[in-house]
Order: sequence, then C-alpha cells, then structure tokens
Amino acid sequence: MTQSSSLTTHLPHPSSLSPHAFVPDLVKDILSQGAGCRFQAKGDSMSPFIKDGDVVTVSPVFRSSPGIGDVVAFIYEETGRLLIHRVVGKSGESYLTRGDNTLQGDGLILGANILGYVIKVERNGKKVSLGLGPERFLIACLTRKGLLLSFVFPIWRATPAFIRKSIRLFF
Repeated sequence: MTQSSSLTTHLPHPSSLSPHAFVPDLVKDILSQGAGCRFQAKGDSMSPFIKDGDVVTVSPVFRSSPGIGDVVAFIYEETGRLLIHRVVGKSGESYLTRGDNTLQGDGLILGANILGYVIKVERNGKKVSLGLGPERFLIACLTRKGLLLSFVFPIWRATPAFIRKSIRLFF
C-alpha cells in the first residue's frame, strides 16, 4: 500500500462504542500509517468552531511541526484521552494547547503526543471553514489571553441573526 494523504479511515460512531473502547491508540496507529481519519467530535471545548457532533478529519503530522493557531489532535497524558484543541503557544519541543471554549489551557503537550492536524470540519453534512483558515492566528491569540470567551462571543451573540446568517454563508 502506498502512502497517500487522501487515504481516510472512518471510525465507528463513538456512541456505538463503550466509553473506554474509543482508544486513542487506534487513532494513533491509523495516523502513524500515513492515513487520515474521520470521526465525530464529542464535547464543546472547541465550540463554536468545532461543536459536539461535528465530523472532524484529522491528517497525520509528517514533517512540519504545528504552528500557532493550528487545531491538533493529541493524547493528553494526564487522562490518556484523545483531545482536539488549538495550539496557542510553543516552548521548545512542547506546545501549549487550549480549547477555544475553555477557561484553562492543557499545559505543555509534548510534540511526540501530537498525532495530527484537524484539516476539515463538517456540520450537518456541510463544510465549516471558520476557525481553520488565516483567522486561526487571531483566535489563538484571543484564546491564549482568555479574551475569546469574554469578548468575541458576546459580540457574536449581540449581532443580529440576519448578519450572522450572512457571515455563515461565507464560512
């Protein structure tokens, strides 16, 4: 089998598995073989950019290291769970990650624990682009400073619905 970035493995819907059966090692094995994988995100730590139930496509980390603003999948050593959060800082070979909708960061994550990049998000069968494009740098800065939750979301909520709907058409 040749390596191809278009090779994608579809994992079972997490609700069809026991809570402990969705093993990060499975995702790690798939990505280490050069294949991408798609699965349904659970939780709201990355909301509104990745919401509970969205389907994310994760591409393996090859040569480049994650940059500020990239959304990465990694194994969180404290719990052994697979998390998807945004890179908001770097220190040597470790990365500071944090969910866009969380009050605290994850601490420093070893580069070896980063499995891949989120390259696509789908919600209700439609591609969601907001949060993965050039705006990811601004989102990372605001998230790191704790301003995304306290500044951007209230403005978004106060924006009239017809304007929000128009903006969503472009993203």
